[in-house]
Amino acid sequence: MRSDFGTTSKGEKAALYTLKNSNGMEAAVSDYGAVLVKVLVPDREGKLRDVVLGYDDVSGYEAGTLYFGETVGRVANRIGGGSFELNGRTYGLTQNDGSNTLHGGRDYYGKRMWTAEEADDSHVTFMLRSTDGDQGFPGASDIRVTYTLTQENEVKIHYHAVPEADTLLNLTNHSYFNLSGHASGLALDQEVMINADAYTEADAQSIPTGNVIPVEGTPMDFRKAKTVGQEIESDYEALIFGQGYDHNWVLNGSGYRQAASMYSKKTGIEMKVYTDLPGMQFYTGNFIVEEAGKEGAVYKKRQAVCFESQYFPDAVHKERFAGPVVRAGEVYDTTTVYQFGRR
Repeated sequence: MRSDFGTTSKGEKAALYTLKNSNGMEAAVSDYGAVLVKVLVPDREGKLRDVVLGYDDVSGYEAGTLYFGETVGRVANRIGGGSFELNGRTYGLTQNDGSNTLHGGRDYYGKRMWTAEEADDSHVTFMLRSTDGDQGFPGASDIRVTYTLTQENEVKIHYHAVPEADTLLNLTNHSYFNLSGHASGLALDQEVMINADAYTEADAQSIPTGNVIPVEGTPMDFRKAKTVGQEIESDYEALIFGQGYDHNWVLNGSGYRQAASMYSKKTGIEMKVYTDLPGMQFYTGNFIVEEAGKEGAVYKKRQAVCFESQYFPDAVHKERFAGPVVRAGEVYDTTTVYQFGRR
């Protein structure tokens, strides 16, 4: 179902597409930023809970700076120094995180109108034409993001692009999840599991050093489910630098597999995260101050968490890391799934 989602400051009319399945789940996405606006999940009593942070209309997304639900690109996460070298040529990017480039720089995909190419009650495909030199990256490409709400209660996000020249591609979704409900307060009592034996060490600017650190015996160990808040205040360098969790985990295995899970005892809602990518940024909303959100809610620090599937941050500068380089004519194709259930 397509409905009006307001008008941008440029006069662009945004639309909201609501997807439904036969189990009572709903998801809503917009062509502004190819953004995930709502995910409504039945709790253990059958009451629908909206479990993602967001805004009521397009003006909130246009003004917002926290990437709520946005499709992030051309390269998610950080590129150190705001530049990179490819095929012997140096490409300069906009610096929007100190001297570094974060989530594509200043002109990022979440602040643009996408074209809805096809839509029905279960899925919608958005397309963005990214020209050669866009954000400083080489190689024009039509970037497609398809959201599907399946009968298995999955919000499936599929990314597809074929660049016309060698470039970097590393798309992700930046939804903030709180399985007790988007307006329910802190998410610190919710349980998280991350299927990773290691994480990538980062400096005080969140740029990876290149070292991969085992989680064993550290507060970064989520191999067995524990509450978000259990060790978040530990005297541990990574947590001090990040002001909480804001790190890339080296996911176990390869190919499409489960990367993480989250559970709220309060509502009984469980979420499992699946991806085919090597890494995942787990972020605990450390930099939310007071953000006016949906339905009069005011979001605060650590009120939700993100599971951002990705190639490792700054991989273009780290030989050991699987890189986001995609050659001309190669297919960039990746899928991340958030699957919901109750227990």
